[in-house]
Amino acid sequence: MTSPADLERQELAQLLLDSGPEAPTLCDGWNTRGLAAHLAVRDHRLDSMPGLMIPAFASWTEKVRLGYAGRDYDALIDLVRNPPWWNVVARAPFNVVEWFVHHEDVRRAQLGWTPRQLPRPTAEALWGMASMTRLLLRPTGLTVKLVSPDHGHRVIGKGAPQATLTGEPGEIVLFCFGRGQRAKVTIDGEAAQTLREARLGI
Repeated sequence: MTSPADLERQELAQLLLDSGPEAPTLCDGWNTRGLAAHLAVRDHRLDSMPGLMIPAFASWTEKVRLGYAGRDYDALIDLVRNPPWWNVVARAPFNVVEWFVHHEDVRRAQLGWTPRQLPRPTAEALWGMASMTRLLLRPTGLTVKLVSPDHGHRVIGKGAPQATLTGEPGEIVLFCFGRGQRAKVTIDGEAAQTLREARLGI
């Protein structure tokens, strides 16, 4: 049975292929070729991973990514579609967040996009990973209540919630990963404006 993470990976790979190498994305400075290179490097070049989080290694990560971006586009998409056999992390369930967010980075950069009706297992997997948003919301200093009508609620932070973020699991994930302008969510509470204006993401 195909996992939600694998399903998102395969659908994103096909979308990248169908869109061609020059289509826009929501990732600043990256078209579809640039995003595909990032995804291929993430799976195939673990030596470049530290630079995604540690500024001292960022130049090496970017050098590796640019090297992959120069490859034949179809071959690059094959790398996105097929992680190496030895990289067990690439097949881990938590990758559903990475693949979903970047899938939407391509979809929602196009004119006329509409939210997808996600398969129930994918929505449940994204809601299950909502605890990841703790690290993304922490810099705001707010206690935020996440509410998804069909999935429940959880409180991120300590103390009484100062803002409530409501939406489908995928929309909440997109908002917390810095795609707030394209995420279909509602925000309420005394600190709603602060949350709306927060710089979120990695």
